[in-house]
Amino acid sequence: MAEDVCSTLQSPIEAHGIIGDMRSAALVADNGSIDFCCWPEFDSPSIFTALLDCDRAGVFELAPDLPGARRQQIYLPDSNVLQTRWIDQDAVVEVTDLMPVAAEADALPRLIRRVEVRNGTATIRLRCRVRHDYSRADTQAHASGEDVCFSAEGQPTLRLSATQALRIEAHSAIAVFELKEGECAEFILGGAEDPMVRAGEGQACLDETLAFWRNWIGHSNYKGRWREMVDRSALALKLLTSRRHGGIIAAATFGLPEAPGGVRNWDYRYTWIRDASFTVYAFMRLGFTTEANDYMRWVRDRVGECCDEPARLGVVYGLDGREELPESELDHLSGHGGAKPVLVGNGAHDQVQLDIYGELLDAVYLANKYGEAISHQGWKHVTHIVDKVCSSWHQKDVGIWEMRNPPEHYLHSRLMCWVALDRALRLAEKRSLPAPFERWDKERQAIHDDIWNNFWNADAGHFVQKLGSVELDGSMLLMPLVRFVGASDPQWLSTLEAIERTLVRDGMVYRYRQDDGLPGDEGAFTACSFWYVECLARAGQVEKAHLEFQQLLRYANPLGLFAEEFDRHGHHLGNTPQGLSHLALISAASFLDRKLSGQRTQWQP
Repeated sequence: MAEDVCSTLQSPIEAHGIIGDMRSAALVADNGSIDFCCWPEFDSPSIFTALLDCDRAGVFELAPDLPGARRQQIYLPDSNVLQTRWIDQDAVVEVTDLMPVAAEADALPRLIRRVEVRNGTATIRLRCRVRHDYSRADTQAHASGEDVCFSAEGQPTLRLSATQALRIEAHSAIAVFELKEGECAEFILGGAEDPMVRAGEGQACLDETLAFWRNWIGHSNYKGRWREMVDRSALALKLLTSRRHGGIIAAATFGLPEAPGGVRNWDYRYTWIRDASFTVYAFMRLGFTTEANDYMRWVRDRVGECCDEPARLGVVYGLDGREELPESELDHLSGHGGAKPVLVGNGAHDQVQLDIYGELLDAVYLANKYGEAISHQGWKHVTHIVDKVCSSWHQKDVGIWEMRNPPEHYLHSRLMCWVALDRALRLAEKRSLPAPFERWDKERQAIHDDIWNNFWNADAGHFVQKLGSVELDGSMLLMPLVRFVGASDPQWLSTLEAIERTLVRDGMVYRYRQDDGLPGDEGAFTACSFWYVECLARAGQVEKAHLEFQQLLRYANPLGLFAEEFDRHGHHLGNTPQGLSHLALISAASFLDRKLSGQRTQWQP
């Protein structure tokens, strides 16, 4: 078949599981195809991008020749080891996929694929087609003994080792072989010079990888309802964490559309300061204080806590701390479902978003309350940040959703500036730290009054998204969650009812409805949907919250993973798995479980 012709259809976003070693990750479709992988880092150029193209992109296919089989995917219990199963009239076949967690954080990632026939006899087909540099490089395949190497100028050479004979066709590694019941074949892809890339030792790697993940999740203190979903969310978040640096990427992918065929196809393989407080809360709530503290050390490095002069706080960073993330288009990729342009990099890195100060200070406060105490130098940096908030909270910005319209006065940005001052004052009082209490408290009160005087619209009967508007915004759902307003305050409840009328559809919550400076629409936002559940539970509408939560869980993919958004049928849109979606799930599940159990909610930010 010609190189520029698609032979297979792209799998839906939700038809994928994720494996990873906390340095890189890969998405595996339920047809046995690895459709996405960047190597050797989360944000390195891709080697497999079939999820964003077709035959021109890299792909790693491994499946039995059983076209009528029923297919299933599961994670081996309490792990990030993925198993895809084919159940046919005459055979049952399993492919087990994993990325071993090496002892050294700098070790190169390895993809291990093991296929085993559990019943009957089956013909197995493999095609490994590496395409370096987002499928832009001219990748050549050549034999290296019994292995196949993939190389391109200026790119890292990869090697595929196998327990079955490999041949090369069109610069892809090909194998076709038959396995009988109880027989197994193994394939390992990794660095060309990595001595650990040798097929035949996968069982030991599987055992060690299972032990790692099971030991880690075994330290969770969550014992409530929906434990399996909460644990899966925790495992996904851990998988998205960089062992080398400590940051957590927003999602494993780039370029997946927020609307079918649309232009909203961003790169989420970076760390947003906005997610800081959600991350610390979720890890602390589940008992993973080490992860929360490690993440906060990464955040502190971004604000230059180890330096005398504080650094500028950015919106988004690369895992290695770089601030420049220039956006560029991959015009040669057809996009998922034809959604173009496919973008890498992220233009949000140079935007002004005032809400980040609140998320940062909320995270600092939580980390100090339940984790490591702040250092003297750290507190000096906090005072610098709070002073900046005092002088800038009244300014315009682009808001939490990074709209491409001109800056406005957004309620959420005001709200999080209030959070920054509130948490700094609480922390100073709790730790007896020196602070200009009177000045900070005066500014906190000024923001409080500004929100009530200028963002409450009496005629509409609800809070509004931005100054002078009547629009609603899903980020308003954070108002009671950050304790700005009581969850049962009448004016908040009227706002919640307005959000239900305007932004909620079958439990799925849209971020907003008005023009945002980009063509087309987007889906409902997963994190907002879980915030909505928590708002209902905090308002005492526990039965309604319970039903909405159960419905939302049904929108997970079969593995319990959530992408960034939902379409109108509840199918997944946007980059996946989305960390913020799973952080919001953990928070909603934890609070709702305590309410249903009649427990006092003592664990609070």
